[in-house]
Amino acid sequence: GGRWGRQGHGLRPPPRHRQAAQGLHPHRRAAQLRHRPPRRLPPRHLRLLLHRQVRRHPHRAPRPSETRIGSSASAAAAGSKSQLDLGVPGQDAALSREGSKAEVLDTDGDDKDLVHDASLADTKKDDTFARDGDAAVEAAKDDDAGGGALLPPLSANGTQEEQGVLEDQELLVQDAIAAAANSPNKSSSSSNGGSQPVVQSDPATLPAPVQQTPPSIPVPEAPKQEEAKAPPAQQIALVPEPVKQQPAFFRGEQCGSRSEEVATAAPRREWKPLCDMTSNRRIDWCELDGDVRVHGARGTVTLVGAPRAEEWRVRPYPRKVDPNAMRHVTNITVRSTTTLPGAAEEEECAIKHSVPALLFSDRGYTGNYFHAYTDVILPLFLTAKRYGGEVQFLVSDMQMWWVGKFLPVFKSLSNYDLVDLAADNRTRCFQHVQVGLTCHADFSIDPLRAPNGYSMVDFTRHMRGVYGLPRGLAVPAAGARPRLLLIARASTRRFVNADEIVRAAQKVGFEVVVSEGTHEVAPFAELANTCDAMLGVHGAGLTNMVFLPTGGVVIQVVPLGGLEFVAGYFRTPSRDMGLRYLEYRIAPAESTLTEQYPSDHPIFTDPDGVKSKGWDSLKQVYLDKQDVRLDLKRFRPLLKKAIAHIRANKLQ
Repeated sequence: GGRWGRQGHGLRPPPRHRQAAQGLHPHRRAAQLRHRPPRRLPPRHLRLLLHRQVRRHPHRAPRPSETRIGSSASAAAAGSKSQLDLGVPGQDAALSREGSKAEVLDTDGDDKDLVHDASLADTKKDDTFARDGDAAVEAAKDDDAGGGALLPPLSANGTQEEQGVLEDQELLVQDAIAAAANSPNKSSSSSNGGSQPVVQSDPATLPAPVQQTPPSIPVPEAPKQEEAKAPPAQQIALVPEPVKQQPAFFRGEQCGSRSEEVATAAPRREWKPLCDMTSNRRIDWCELDGDVRVHGARGTVTLVGAPRAEEWRVRPYPRKVDPNAMRHVTNITVRSTTTLPGAAEEEECAIKHSVPALLFSDRGYTGNYFHAYTDVILPLFLTAKRYGGEVQFLVSDMQMWWVGKFLPVFKSLSNYDLVDLAADNRTRCFQHVQVGLTCHADFSIDPLRAPNGYSMVDFTRHMRGVYGLPRGLAVPAAGARPRLLLIARASTRRFVNADEIVRAAQKVGFEVVVSEGTHEVAPFAELANTCDAMLGVHGAGLTNMVFLPTGGVVIQVVPLGGLEFVAGYFRTPSRDMGLRYLEYRIAPAESTLTEQYPSDHPIFTDPDGVKSKGWDSLKQVYLDKQDVRLDLKRFRPLLKKAIAHIRANKLQ
């Protein structure tokens, strides 16, 4: 490189008299350099190397300021922060300003990148810069080939001869720096007025300013590094290799992609407790993989041959904070033993299953229609649907009448008969058992946490398929009026003026069907699926919204007493099902409580005080003693909004 160009470029050096006139004559150069001021010097081993080279080839040492533009050495010299002080007027100030700017850019918001290993995101970012060919970014990669070694800092002391060698051999230094870029590392700028590169070592070590060295010079202080494949000529890798390599397991790489030593350095998998008693506020659950043995009559689930012995007691029903609901739920003992399979103390498997098992209880509040869905049916769908029927249900506290009521649902999720644990005195062996069902919230599914992204729309679609319901979208047949299902309650929270409500709904354009429902699920499910909208006072009957076609309307009437919080059991789920939810909160005049208590009674003036006495107090007053008489003038706009929504579905 340099002013005369490289070999093969077709350029010849200037005549001898022009060299002498320009002060480049090799025989006069040494005398000129003796009168120059002191310069900063490279490390001793580099100075000796350069001294030997200048004695061999003195004619190949042009002035650095006259380096030819376009050569690899000039590119490194123009952009690298490791340029040397050559005594050019104004150059120190320029390097100082550029170094300060680069220092801000390197440290502003990226402190972690300067002291930690490069992440995948950093790799992608640097690759982008590389494709753009940013010369400043490429120049910033000039660093020590030794990986983590810190070289001695630049010295201001030295003989005049050594200082002259430094200036005469600037081109050779730059060539060495360009060659050293084969092992790139991040560099950061100095804040002392110059721009000196540093090599990143251990994050806890603050490195000193150092000078670049060519890779051919061994550095005793450097730790032993694996040889890296050099990039092609004239290419400087922008992504530095980490000083401390982590095992492939932690970097998200496939095992075997590195050497065997790195692959075997991955830590062993830590033991995971069998049961989770804290993460879910509704239920405790356990998961066992391996040689799992279930003895129903004893209520035990045992993992045999585990690396650690544990024991837990779990009641597999999702109301763990409600003592009233949990008092009839049987405890299941979940444990692991270090005993190897086949030991005398472990019973032999009477039945070996090739499918996983789900163990749950059907007690608690399952006698209530709403709780049957939110506590068992919906969690069972969420947990078992992914198995495609290849799963065994183990039921503790089995109630035959309840299982018979929802038998079509169980058959849709499992290809095997249910096992009554209390009546099963045999040891069943599985490879996977889950004790307690997966559940997110009351009558709700969070698709972000659900297996395969299941949602409430998937649940309603599944339930319509269980009972063979044909309508999937709330679009009335041509010429037919939209149908409204009015849920009539026989005892509490009844519609006192149900006949007037029917006439008002018919007047706005609905065909009205009134039904209370029966013990059998299928008949009411078929009726609900023929309707486009459902109207009812807050209660379990609104659970039948799962059979409405998508795009239908649910109107919930909220009784007096600040019961908006219990209305949430249907508010959010209905929207998650793809239904339009409308809510009507009655006025005191629409409650039959006005016929039982004076207007200044605390149940009207202080409902929060009534609720503060507990759930029983609230239920007795606002749920058990209250019926509803709708003000149709006030209620009619809601009916019009409901039918408008359904007709809009028809137009789509």
